[in-house]
Amino acid sequence: MKKQMKIISVLLIIVALLGVLSNVVLADGVDLSSKIEEIAKGDTSVKTDKLTDLGKTIVTIMQTVGIVVAVVVLLVLGIKYMMGSAEEKAEYKKTMIPYVVGAVLIFASTTIVNIVYQLANSLN
Repeated sequence: MKKQMKIISVLLIIVALLGVLSNVVLADGVDLSSKIEEIAKGDTSVKTDKLTDLGKTIVTIMQTVGIVVAVVVLLVLGIKYMMGSAEEKAEYKKTMIPYVVGAVLIFASTTIVNIVYQLANSLN
């Protein structure tokens, strides 16, 4: 019975991950390698628009990967918590504190980067 639940859990995680990744891949048509090559090929002056777009693209990719990882970890911890004994549940509760801190940082990262960007623009 426990082996069947593990198999079902893994399959559910795979389906959820495929659903999240397919939406991200199909929604974003940015070719990061061509943007990097454009900036590298240019003369000594780099246009700030291209650099700003590249920075936004990198931050978006990093946040998307972080959100996917946070969702997968939450699924795994939730399934383990439901299946665990009382002692295992206490251990999973202890691992939730670093998870929550990391998830908050991931979700707040674009806001923090946007605030820094606005401050830098206001200095000019």
